[in-house]
Amino acid sequence: MLLDFLRWHECDTLYLVGDIIDGWSLRKSWFWRDIDNELVQRILQRASDGTEVIYVPGNHDEAVRDYFGMEFAGVQVREEAIHETADGRRLLIIHGDEFDSVVRYAKWLAHLGDTAYAIALSANHWLNVIRRRLGYPYWSLSAFLKQTVKNAVQYISRYETLVAEAARERGVDGVVCGHIHHAEMRDIDGILYCNDGDWVESCTALVEHFDGSLEIVHWVDPAQATQGARPLAMAS
Repeated sequence: MLLDFLRWHECDTLYLVGDIIDGWSLRKSWFWRDIDNELVQRILQRASDGTEVIYVPGNHDEAVRDYFGMEFAGVQVREEAIHETADGRRLLIIHGDEFDSVVRYAKWLAHLGDTAYAIALSANHWLNVIRRRLGYPYWSLSAFLKQTVKNAVQYISRYETLVAEAARERGVDGVVCGHIHHAEMRDIDGILYCNDGDWVESCTALVEHFDGSLEIVHWVDPAQATQGARPLAMAS
């Protein structure tokens, strides 16, 4: 899905907002497909063609954090970045796991939650295999659970508030993060909070148009897309 998205979009700057490679899962068992190589090559080709590619590692690819400030094949590894939009707004770019108390203080619980999440994703996969055969569109089980389970909703709200407050303290206009796999764009007490979601379940990206306006794009499964349904290329 991400590879298909990149086929349809060109940009001046490409931010990889962490958890690009799931190091936690790779420690358990090796899993790497030819299409994963193709995706990495596509990103490296973008960098070679002049796109500024900035990689802000997350907690799942935390090993890359040992290389902050370095550049590999045109990909810059940063702890954070400041992006200025075409209309002059300054946005803090971070992964955001530092605002997750479970990841910071109870890593064993985070790993347990990751296992539960993997089970939900597996169930989600087979559920959507059945839905596709019945002619129904893609539907995210784990996203549904996040929205309906009270504690999950409270956790997301608390997380968003903490991230927005950190952006306010830095004196920027907004913040772009990931980590919680919940795509969202809204104003929090004068701070623009943007979460670009993920490419595991929701298949979303945050894009900037040429006039500086921002949009969360929900990408469509190529097998389900109708002719002419793709959006035009956007710049970030």
